[in-house]
Amino acid sequence: MDLFDREPGTEPGTTGGRGRRRAASGESPRAPGLTAPLADRMRPRTFDEMVGQEHLIGPGRPLRQAIEAGQFPSLILWGPPGSGKTTLARVIAAAAHYRFVSYSAVMSGVAEIRQVVATARDHVRAGAGPGARGTLLFVDEIHRFNKAQQDAFLPHVESGLITLIGATTENPSFEVNSALLSRVQVVVLERLSAGAIELLLTRALADRERGLGAGGLEVADGTLAAIAALADGDARSALNLLEASAAVAARRGRPPRIDQALAEEVLARKVLRHDRAGDLHYDLVSALIKSVRGSDPDAGLYWLARLLEGGEDPLFVARRLVILAAEDIGNADPAALTLAVSAFQGAHAIGMPEARLLLAQAVTYLATAPKSNASYAAYESARVDAVAHGGLPVPLHLRNAPTKLMKELGHGRGYRYPHTEPAADQEYLPPALAGRSYYEPAGAGFEAEIEKRVRARRAARKDPPAPR
Repeated sequence: MDLFDREPGTEPGTTGGRGRRRAASGESPRAPGLTAPLADRMRPRTFDEMVGQEHLIGPGRPLRQAIEAGQFPSLILWGPPGSGKTTLARVIAAAAHYRFVSYSAVMSGVAEIRQVVATARDHVRAGAGPGARGTLLFVDEIHRFNKAQQDAFLPHVESGLITLIGATTENPSFEVNSALLSRVQVVVLERLSAGAIELLLTRALADRERGLGAGGLEVADGTLAAIAALADGDARSALNLLEASAAVAARRGRPPRIDQALAEEVLARKVLRHDRAGDLHYDLVSALIKSVRGSDPDAGLYWLARLLEGGEDPLFVARRLVILAAEDIGNADPAALTLAVSAFQGAHAIGMPEARLLLAQAVTYLATAPKSNASYAAYESARVDAVAHGGLPVPLHLRNAPTKLMKELGHGRGYRYPHTEPAADQEYLPPALAGRSYYEPAGAGFEAEIEKRVRARRAARKDPPAPR
């Protein structure tokens, strides 16, 4: 029996004497007699057993109908850890009567891809068995493949020799090359709700064949809800925690009993889901900045906590707050930039965990400060002119004149010193841009005072005083 001659969900067969079994199957070989983890044993086998993702595979949904008819395209399943990507791939293979091959991008390369393709081609030549429609190749962590490895799938996906299902926690727009992306349908899996995870845990406790139902385990009220909350949307993590808690309870006494305190003790500390190099990293930072920009200190503090408690570098957060102070507050409250820079410097000097205090103060101050992006908008307007007009020469009266030759060439000639001629009508822009106005104060906070000054100066330029 080769890789392709097994039913979906069963252990893969050996592929030869070169140690390829683990790489080609994407699963670690299990020692004889070793029990599979609870999360693997309780893996749903049909659409009706699956929990969550109803928007994709609920009764009557287009994707589910296409799968059950065996007329679905190659797919990229994009979703957070423990949301059911691997399970969905196996259920799809079973529902559509496809041969299932599981393959890990972590352990495999182009050579293994060629081996899989060759075996698939042999299967086609030999003739499919009763009810078999083809080969479904499941590639876990497909984002770990480089461009050349992803390209190796292209002709075989396009020809229909294999139907590819790739799983990734990363944004396919960035991690899957455009050629492959154009040949697949991206399916977004949602983070599982606490209620969905609690249902999976309840099933595991009741199932006497695959779950913990035969162990006489007692569970205190509210424990499953607590475990579901601790798992933070990850079904695999929840089942692993339940299994580990049950094992500890079995060693401590009879009948074994678990409660919330035991589960928390086993977990030691809830780890918030956060990937400092992935999409969630940027989503959390975006939420923080937009909350502060929107003058909501409560939301700002929540997203700050999500970042810091998830292990984010506090200096990264501090840098973003410094940028926000200049971009979104600016002269409406000049102290905001000073405070943000101080928070950055203090966080750098002090480090965690005390840096949280400095960043929390910065977030609450910046969120409640008056907002103006007038300086940022003014720069953008000036930048457009600077790029469009190229290297316009500096007017002679504004040029530096440190030497006799420069003065003889007219550098600095005609410059009016504002401290002795405060109302001088002097142009500081190149002639081609004379009269341009970039900075338009928003009138919020201190910028209301600045607006008066700007308006007064511009009025004086248009109607200069008579010479004395």
